[in-house]
Amino acid sequence: MQGEHEVVVLRLGHRPGRDDRMTTHVALTARALGADRAILVGDAGQSAETVADITARFGGPFDVEVRESYRPLLRDWEGTIVHLTMYGERVEDAAADVREAHAEGPLLVVVGAGKVPFEVYEAADWNVGVTNQPHSEVAALAVFLDRLFDGRELDREWTDAERRVIPQATGKRVEAADDASE
Repeated sequence: MQGEHEVVVLRLGHRPGRDDRMTTHVALTARALGADRAILVGDAGQSAETVADITARFGGPFDVEVRESYRPLLRDWEGTIVHLTMYGERVEDAAADVREAHAEGPLLVVVGAGKVPFEVYEAADWNVGVTNQPHSEVAALAVFLDRLFDGRELDREWTDAERRVIPQATGKRVEAADDASE
C-alpha cells in the first residue's frame, strides 16, 4: 500500500487453459487488497492485460508484469520473502513478524500454481499457511494481505480511475470517476 515499503505478489507458474482465470484472480486480489504490483510467470500475457485494463478503469496505483523466470527475482530480492503454502506455519503465528519485517523493507509474497519447487521453500524467509487444508491460492492471498495490513487496505484511495463503484445496500452503482459522489 502507498506510504509503506513495496508489496509485490509473485504468481509462480501459469498453465495456459487451466490457470487463466486463477492467475487473473491472484493479480486482481493483489491489486484490490493492498499490493503494489504483481509479477506473473510464464504465458500469462492475457491475465496481465486484463489486470492492466481493470486498473485503467477502476484506478491505481498498481502495476503488473510478465516474466519468463522467477529464479532471478528470488535470488536478487532485497527484502523479505513470504511463500504462501498450506504446509507453512500458521498465518496467525507469523503475521506480526512479517509485518515487522515489512516495516523495514519490501515484501515479496509468492503464490504458487501446481507443484512449487523446493527452492522456493528454501528462499522464503517465511512459509506461511492460511490453513493447512487444500484451498485456493486466491483465498490464501486475500487472507494473508488482510492480516498483513490489519484491514487498512480496505480504505485504500484509488487514483486515475475512469469508473468508481458507489457502495450501497442493494443494486449496483458505477459512475464515471469525475461524477462520483458519496
